[in-house]
Amino acid sequence: MGSFGIQLCEMGFLKEVQISRRQLNSFFSKKIEKTVCGLRNGPRKPMWRSRVLSSEAIQAVQSVKLAKSADKLEEMLKNKLGRLLKADVLDTLNELQRQNEVHLALKVFNFVRNEEWYTPDLSLFNSMIMMLGKNKFIEMAEQLFVHMIKEGLQPDSRTYTELIGAYFRVDLIEKAMEMYKLMKISGFCPDKLTMSILIRNLEKAEEKELVVRVKNECANYIDYPEKFLKEIESTNFKRRLIDLV
Repeated sequence: MGSFGIQLCEMGFLKEVQISRRQLNSFFSKKIEKTVCGLRNGPRKPMWRSRVLSSEAIQAVQSVKLAKSADKLEEMLKNKLGRLLKADVLDTLNELQRQNEVHLALKVFNFVRNEEWYTPDLSLFNSMIMMLGKNKFIEMAEQLFVHMIKEGLQPDSRTYTELIGAYFRVDLIEKAMEMYKLMKISGFCPDKLTMSILIRNLEKAEEKELVVRVKNECANYIDYPEKFLKEIESTNFKRRLIDLV
């Protein structure tokens, strides 16, 4: 990984974190009582990303969610998921991500990476990092970031933005700013989403000096920065009003 790998070491990204069998069995024991058969119970978003799920993908999602132990899940992945077409396997993963089934999605993600047809895919890693970050599994998100580099992929602006947001969710402001710095060093220009996440979270944390610095840097990356900052202020003001109600 060269100099980039050294930077990762300095930021603490090379710490290995694995989901143990004990963690998985604990997850399944908690899930037995609340497992729902089928996909129609409770409010759901549309069951597709780029296309409608096939019946095979729907059955695979149900089977994964009904697995009662780590051993049963491994058996299901081998016998059920292993027979599906590539598109159906990826749709199964997407649906588990949509339902925020973190541990199950991670197992299917690892299954995908071991398939013969798999080629390193940045979008797959970005989606997993996003889900792990939203659920505050920061060490797992960092681990995936390292594996992504090891597979020959280079992070893009979305990767950096997802990790910045993930760090803010667990109040790791220093690491969020380090990731922002690494993003710029790597040649990626922060977009409106990145700058919005930085400004709003830094203001929330009352990091006044950092807020001023990031706002000043908007002029380097954002068209019409004054308009952009006014939009952020307007949105923040509305959110504060809602919080007071």
